[in-house]
Amino acid sequence: MLFDLLAVTAPIFVIAGIGLYWVRSGQAFDTATITALVSTIGTPSLVYYSMTSLNIDRGSFLTMAAAAALVLFAGAIAGLALCRAMSLPVSHFLPALMFPNTGNMGLPVCLFAFGERGLALAIGFFTVVSVSQLTIGASIAAGRASFGTFLRSPLALAAIAGAISLAVGFRPPEWAGNTLRLLGGLSIPLMLLSLGGSLAGLRLTNMKRAALLSGFRLIFGFAIGYGIAVLLGAEGTAKGVILIEASMPVAVMNYLLALKYNRSHQDVASAVLISTVLSFITLPMIVALAWKF
Repeated sequence: MLFDLLAVTAPIFVIAGIGLYWVRSGQAFDTATITALVSTIGTPSLVYYSMTSLNIDRGSFLTMAAAAALVLFAGAIAGLALCRAMSLPVSHFLPALMFPNTGNMGLPVCLFAFGERGLALAIGFFTVVSVSQLTIGASIAAGRASFGTFLRSPLALAAIAGAISLAVGFRPPEWAGNTLRLLGGLSIPLMLLSLGGSLAGLRLTNMKRAALLSGFRLIFGFAIGYGIAVLLGAEGTAKGVILIEASMPVAVMNYLLALKYNRSHQDVASAVLISTVLSFITLPMIVALAWKF
């Protein structure tokens, strides 16, 4: 069991650690270019390829989409309650409590834990979370409706195209599928490297509050994920993917939104950093429980 867990978790830690060391050692790390490659080419290719070429049926995809939506809804209710209890401004902290890191960390963990089927199911979960973050999350942080980012998002377009293709049973020709597979292969290693690079640039403030928010994200995330998986009757790989994705730490995107709209971005950065560090401890346990359940 120990070596099986290492096979899943060690690549995550090692590649993120390389990104962290690279930035900390003063090497050039063009975050803007890497982010653009991942968000405009790699991830959209991975999403469309997974939805049309990895033999995921419509029922399974809809189950994962529903699970993601319910996890976000439950997280929003719990997050609102915590913000009220701690007298925290909702626009500053609710996105960090709602939106887990289902991309940079969630996708590779599901891939290594459950293979290509796990990745395909995780893509369904990640797509709903990512699109919701670009719309609902951005709107919460901005304090007003904000859908411009979504309308310009290649990921959203890829998800829509993939959903249509899945609905009508369309599969791209082999040359197109192979091209998308290669381009999508950029995403996971670059996501992990950029995660490490992003952590290198974050600084801790108000550790007590950040630790509380981080613990909430990890513990309640797992509890919500388990409850939703049981509610939907998910089993096997699907249940494991829901548990893993719901239990991920605070997404780096929450920090970027807080920075963009000037919403306590240093405190959100602390929550990202602490929850990610804590997840290195909780991740092997979560994977073990996902296999067991």
